[in-house]
Amino acid sequence: MKPLSGLDAAFLHLETPETPMHVGSLHLYRVPPRSREGYFERVKRHVASRLHLVPLFTRRIASLPLDLASPVWVEDRQVDLGHHIRRARLPKPGTMAQLESLVARLHAQPLDRERPLWEFHVIEGLASGEVAWYTKIHHATLDGAAGVKLAEALLDDSPRGRRIPAPPPRKLEPSPGVGELLNAAVAKSVAEYGKFLRAMPDAARLVAGGLASLSSLNAAPKPGTRRGLPVGPATPFNVPIDPERAYATASIPLAGVKAVANRFDAKVNDVVLALVSGAARSYLLSKKALPDKPLVAAMPVSLRADGDSVFSTRATMVLANLATHLADPRERLAAIRDSAGRAKSLTLKARNVIPMDLPALGLPWVLSGIARAYGYAQGVRAFPPLANIVVSNVPGPQAPLYLAGARMLSWWPVSIVEHGLGVNVTVQSYAGSLDFGLLAAKAAAPDVRKLAAALYDAHGEIQKIRG
Repeated sequence: MKPLSGLDAAFLHLETPETPMHVGSLHLYRVPPRSREGYFERVKRHVASRLHLVPLFTRRIASLPLDLASPVWVEDRQVDLGHHIRRARLPKPGTMAQLESLVARLHAQPLDRERPLWEFHVIEGLASGEVAWYTKIHHATLDGAAGVKLAEALLDDSPRGRRIPAPPPRKLEPSPGVGELLNAAVAKSVAEYGKFLRAMPDAARLVAGGLASLSSLNAAPKPGTRRGLPVGPATPFNVPIDPERAYATASIPLAGVKAVANRFDAKVNDVVLALVSGAARSYLLSKKALPDKPLVAAMPVSLRADGDSVFSTRATMVLANLATHLADPRERLAAIRDSAGRAKSLTLKARNVIPMDLPALGLPWVLSGIARAYGYAQGVRAFPPLANIVVSNVPGPQAPLYLAGARMLSWWPVSIVEHGLGVNVTVQSYAGSLDFGLLAAKAAAPDVRKLAAALYDAHGEIQKIRG
């Protein structure tokens, strides 16, 4: 029995039918033609042999009656691979657009909380001959960095695979009763309240510095007026959403992005933000919906210390100016570099202050109420959006990886959207490529493939900038 961290539990309690809180990825695999027959069964055997390497494969949540406190992880007595590893086939002609539409539908369906919170889907029928692999894992179990750790356990660095040690004997204790769950919640809450009290002085200094940094998100105010609150302008992306999703992918060579970053003394992440900025600007201009104020990106930042491989969430969210009000791509990149650098620097300095845990008692009631209230507030447009679009950049392995002998060709993320924040662009670097996964609520961007296409145009535009 292991209590969830407060942040992990929050992803469970904030989940609603409109906003499922799982993340995933879409990959293409090159399976040799002679090996395609029986590949699905080989994948099941491959995963079965590695269940003991990753805790999330074999643990499920156990909840208190009436959701008095956050749940705990317990070992699942029998992991049903027939439920967790599924097979699908695209209808002819088997296009990439059909694959993206299928992933959008699969990603809209919540995970079964009575089982370990993951699913894998082997998808066949692509006209190009590759086999697709879609993963879905609840955010309560991992973040983007932990997802890379999961891949390291599941995948191999050669088609021959590697020797996996036999799993140790499983020693399953009796399922915990209500008393044990409640005792664990009380002990956890006492410890977390103590942490909050000790962290308050440092947190106050963090808030003061954060407010100063966030004030740079707005464009310079007109003479004689005060700078407003650091919120994003209204856009078609910032609407109440329903469960329907749209999904699209794009891939851009990493070497070219690194060259631009080096030329302008920027980070790769700054160039990624500039690409998303250029694409969003073009997309909204085409709809005559580009606001005068710059769009604001919500940018997840990992708080993991070196060597931290815990399967949990170790991240927070900062805001960055996307400078979409600037027509010149050079000026946009410079503004993004300055804003994102300040925000990330402040957050990393506060790594030891930002809490990853919350007191467990009563947390499900509080966060579930917040989720319902937030959805209602978005529905009646009670307040402007704090941010306009989520942009996340996850560093990944650069050497090719293999699954049951097949080479992975791509690593497109599939993430989360929320009420008022209906578009998420997550980027994974892999084997010399930046793979963009664009998830949208259909209410916010039903034609998200056009936004993906605009990324290529933004890439061409930024490559032409001379230092």
